[in-house]
Amino acid sequence: MSLHEECGVFGLIAPEPIDAANIAYYGLYALQHRGQESCGIVVNDDGLFVSHKDMGLVSEVFDAEVLSKFPHGKIAVAHARYGTTGGTNRNNCQPIEVNHQKGRMALAHNGNLSNSAELRNALELNGAIFHTTSDTETIAYIVTKERLKAPSIEEAVSRAMNMIEGAYSLVLMSAQKLICARDPYGFRPLCYGKTRDGMYVVASESCAITAVGAEFIRDVEPGEMLVFSDKGVISRREHCGKKPKKLCVFEYIYFARPDSVIDGVSVHEARFNAGRELAKAHPVDADIVIGVPDSGLDAALGYSEESGIPYRIGLIKNKYIGRTFIAPGDRLDKVKIKLSAIESVIRGKRVVMIDDSIVRGTTSGRIVKLLRDAGAKEIHMRISSPPFLHPCYYGTDIDSEQHLIACHHTVGEIADITGANSLGYLPIESLPCLTGSCDYCSACFNGEYPTRIPTDTRKDRFEQRLSERKKKK
Repeated sequence: MSLHEECGVFGLIAPEPIDAANIAYYGLYALQHRGQESCGIVVNDDGLFVSHKDMGLVSEVFDAEVLSKFPHGKIAVAHARYGTTGGTNRNNCQPIEVNHQKGRMALAHNGNLSNSAELRNALELNGAIFHTTSDTETIAYIVTKERLKAPSIEEAVSRAMNMIEGAYSLVLMSAQKLICARDPYGFRPLCYGKTRDGMYVVASESCAITAVGAEFIRDVEPGEMLVFSDKGVISRREHCGKKPKKLCVFEYIYFARPDSVIDGVSVHEARFNAGRELAKAHPVDADIVIGVPDSGLDAALGYSEESGIPYRIGLIKNKYIGRTFIAPGDRLDKVKIKLSAIESVIRGKRVVMIDDSIVRGTTSGRIVKLLRDAGAKEIHMRISSPPFLHPCYYGTDIDSEQHLIACHHTVGEIADITGANSLGYLPIESLPCLTGSCDYCSACFNGEYPTRIPTDTRKDRFEQRLSERKKKK
């Protein structure tokens, strides 16, 4: 079991009609690491919305023929999804489009609402009919409901922000405007930039801003809403400063691309610092340090520099396999298909293996075995995050303590289970060293949740009932 984050969002608005779908494609391609189950693009052609959404990677869903069918337009929104909410099916593809009395809207969302179930129940009791099991549709319903009473789409979004709780970075498109908003805690990243010809770009990460030739301007602040139109950019800050900043620290440890900068902190530097802290906390006599691709590589460099143990490339990742890869049957070890060890580097060596996390321990055990088979003399596993001990309600698919190995075993027992000679986690006290502050959420490590804990975390009660019925049979 690997960790996944919900998605990446992207939006653009240009002074004149352009090939918006093609630009959105490159933006999504840069955000592919954030979501590999489905993706979608909606282009605004002078008030007419044209969209395409489907299951698969960006390059699979949007080939040249599909992209050629999009009209030129001034505004577009796009989304790459890994679903932590609801099922994996085409109905849950985003952006979500809504036609209502006041016009059209397309909405893309990154995060997870902690009060989604109660909001959805209230909407259903008032006659709302849901077509998906994602939180995004709940947000879309609330914004639409408020838009019927509000004087503008941005006022409707602001009113909706008074009702929704938890993690959300939104990119929303109306007939005339592009709007982005970040929740008051700032759980998930969101930033924007501008090209020389006047096009504004909004994205989950700065890597997508630069990928489309724009210059990064700044991060959207927690609670801030930006409204882009032909009148320029307006910042609305009525929700700013109401909550403490709590960016998900795992954005730095695993989710984000290493070349991104989030809230002024380089992701690469944060991971490098994690490796240095690991070396201080868990030193060991060894011959080489290697990282598990991709997010373990930067931490391995940091461990090497701090410890003085040489860094080597010991594991190679198959770049043509995404996180959604499914082996045809269970006869083959999926880890061996995704990763391979360089035997000439590993054989006879005492190896320090740096990885970003351990969830169930299954994958870690297979990687250790891969190194054993390559002739490693010793394997000392070092993890650049603290142990996962609690569920996450803000967009990471850690929904239960049941499958978290650290909840049921000691560090020594986990080392034995995975086959490592020793195991060391990043001390939770060292987390501030990654970012230089304590402005982050680490509830999955310490159980200190910034919001109230949801009492109902079901996303699709009908699927739940079906599952329970099958168990009874």
